[in-house]
Amino acid sequence: MIAELSNICMIYEQPGTLIRNQVLDDISISVSADESLAITGPSGSGKSTLLNILGTLDQPTTGTVKLNGILPGKLDAFSLAELRNTYLGFVFQTHHLLPQLSLLENILLPTMVLKDKSLKHESKSRAVGLIDRIGLQNHINHKPFQLSLGECQRAAVVRALINQPRLLLADEPTGSLDSVNADQLVQLLLDLKKEQQFSMVIVTHSMELAARMDKIYRLELGKIRQSK
Repeated sequence: MIAELSNICMIYEQPGTLIRNQVLDDISISVSADESLAITGPSGSGKSTLLNILGTLDQPTTGTVKLNGILPGKLDAFSLAELRNTYLGFVFQTHHLLPQLSLLENILLPTMVLKDKSLKHESKSRAVGLIDRIGLQNHINHKPFQLSLGECQRAAVVRALINQPRLLLADEPTGSLDSVNADQLVQLLLDLKKEQQFSMVIVTHSMELAARMDKIYRLELGKIRQSK
């Protein structure tokens, strides 16, 4: 199993008060190899919180997270950072490209921690190939301000995949795009998933995007249910 969430609960407490807000209530889902999942639900239902827990960015109040059989909560800070960088890829609603870096440099950022020079060389070759794959070969040395929003978001997808993760996590990846760019980005994700054989979990408000995933889950009032 690529990833497993078991009996996840997330409770936020307001400091200095007795107020407790339970966002996630006994959530259990699993992600198989090469599988794509969509998590839908109203704003404020905890979709991004659930994705952050799956991506080890947040710790649940109770429950267990497993990635490839590993318990991230038991790892030290260095091992956890290494797991995130090699096993997981992240795509967010906004691209988060660094403005001072070129397109190529932004994509290669996750490879900076690699110590093996041959791996770094392979990563650069893979980056150039992926940049060509997404049609931005003529913009390889451009800074983000010289690119359109759709181009920046495509670059963010490539950056998330540069270390060949087993699991891609995307939080509203088309939320800031118009319909044309959104369709192009979704097709890019599906094409790259087929080519590179990674699993994918996407949080989205778009039922059109969700319908293109293997499974759809709806999160509401802290509970999750599968609708496809």
